[in-house]
Amino acid sequence: MPERAYIAIGGNLGDRRAYLKAGIKEIAALPGTRLAAVSCAYETRPLGPVAQPDFLNAVFAIETSLPPKPLLAALLAAEKKHQRQRHIHWGPRTLDLDFLLYGECVVESATLTLPHPRMNERGFVLIPLCEIAPDLHHPITGLPFATHLAALADAGDARAVGPLILHAIP
Repeated sequence: MPERAYIAIGGNLGDRRAYLKAGIKEIAALPGTRLAAVSCAYETRPLGPVAQPDFLNAVFAIETSLPPKPLLAALLAAEKKHQRQRHIHWGPRTLDLDFLLYGECVVESATLTLPHPRMNERGFVLIPLCEIAPDLHHPITGLPFATHLAALADAGDARAVGPLILHAIP
């Protein structure tokens, strides 16, 4: 039975929109996987200690029969395929894929933590997540993600800049 997974996607190097579209297309093409929803793209200031360009961020949902760890491996492979460099923590990148949620699954291992441990602190994640899943609840807190978003002291300066996918999602 397929499970719904939510993935945050972003990048701030090169053709940001093209990298995001390519990342979404690649993950949606995984075996036993289909694209279920894609948020608008949001432009946001970068986090971290180094000067870098603004990010383009979004969240997308997939229905997948892949278990969590193989899905994580596919996300990391897609980042690598699109020249993601991991030299600077919170540094600039072409493509960043963060595994947010896998149904109601809670995982804590050396390689994977679900739900994503910092997602409730990031407006650039919660804003697009609430756009595509306004009634979704956090598997641990039980609260709607909209409540977590409203509780942020600073949701950031996420500015919608239009859709990433121009065709209807089946």
